[in-house]
Amino acid sequence: MNFQETVEFLYAQLPYFTRDGKSAIKKDLNNTLKLCDVLDQPQHQFKSIHIAGTNGKGSVSNMLAAIFQNHGYKTGLYTSPHLKDFRERIRINGVMIPEIEVVQFVEKMMPEIQNIKPSFFELTVALCFDYFASQKVDIAIIETGLGGRLDSTNVIQPVLSVITNIGFDHTDLLGNTLKEIATEKAGIIKPNIPVVIGETQPETQTVFNETAHSKSSTIFFADTNPEFYNTSIECELKGKYQEKNAITVLQSLKVLETLGYQFDTFKTAKAFMDIKSLTGFMGRWEVLGTKPKIIADTAHNFEGLSMVIEQLLNEDFDQLHLVFGMVKDKDRTKILEILPTNGQYYFCAPQLMRALEPQILKEEAEKHGLNGEVYESVEEALKMAKEKASPNDLIFVGGSTFVVAEIV
Repeated sequence: MNFQETVEFLYAQLPYFTRDGKSAIKKDLNNTLKLCDVLDQPQHQFKSIHIAGTNGKGSVSNMLAAIFQNHGYKTGLYTSPHLKDFRERIRINGVMIPEIEVVQFVEKMMPEIQNIKPSFFELTVALCFDYFASQKVDIAIIETGLGGRLDSTNVIQPVLSVITNIGFDHTDLLGNTLKEIATEKAGIIKPNIPVVIGETQPETQTVFNETAHSKSSTIFFADTNPEFYNTSIECELKGKYQEKNAITVLQSLKVLETLGYQFDTFKTAKAFMDIKSLTGFMGRWEVLGTKPKIIADTAHNFEGLSMVIEQLLNEDFDQLHLVFGMVKDKDRTKILEILPTNGQYYFCAPQLMRALEPQILKEEAEKHGLNGEVYESVEEALKMAKEKASPNDLIFVGGSTFVVAEIV
């Protein structure tokens, strides 16, 4: 198989969360462990940092990767989902895994794939670990896919665990309360391994404290550290919400320094300003055009979109246009309640099976005073928004990672 055929095989033959939703999620780590057994335990052949959280884990992962890269470490970075290319998920020093590595991995693992029948995510995680081990990375930043306790990445023994925050997302899989969701995310806390919590929340603080105590793990709440009060960080990522993520990263660096890592202030500051070029990060408060200004952001749950909408409304514009689409398994009611009623909406759907039909989205949105038209594709919706917008207007593209993926 060539690369395209290999990726199509992965999508077509294996349970795939992006396509199939929660039916693709396994209830244990058995398949991942079986794959790692076959591969001679690659997850233990490199040092790693494990990152979970409802929002911000992708940004924190890329920030940390950029900082390690700028200090000369050979840095692996595993994130999900991808926006344009499957290989975005697995990078070393910002460079995507070569196509031939993907092809050869699937070919050599075909008997185990047919026998174990792993999910798309389980196999991708195994590919990542095998690649990082073979390339002898100095450090790997590993972002969880969903949850933590049962996430396929949770077979590593990191030097540090990081949990950014807890919000309501994937409640059908992780629980209906912040405490339940926090319990799942806290599953990445390992015995005697320090953990950084990015955001202190009354509903989740006890969960994290108790879990850390039971594991003899030192715990740090980044936002309560007086060292970071009034800290102003120049960052290439311009979303207002990135301030919380940057403080989480700074606290993580402080903990890592106690483990023997050394970070130069200038190199760290430079990394914050060069994240996109260092890691290839896209899709967070991405400015895609001017006159009219076009902003895209992958925020896709209540907490994430709340911060994005707040920042949007602080922009200077005459009229707000929103190219907006969602997937079926999101809690839409809370999200629709916070969207601005004075905007012109262009309802659309990304090209995947989990996408919510734009007509349904329009009908539900109208109940919340949100008015607009339905378009057959994200591309068509954005095209129409550009045609209708004046130079001083603002166009926002979002609602789903997959909506943004089609236009960045």
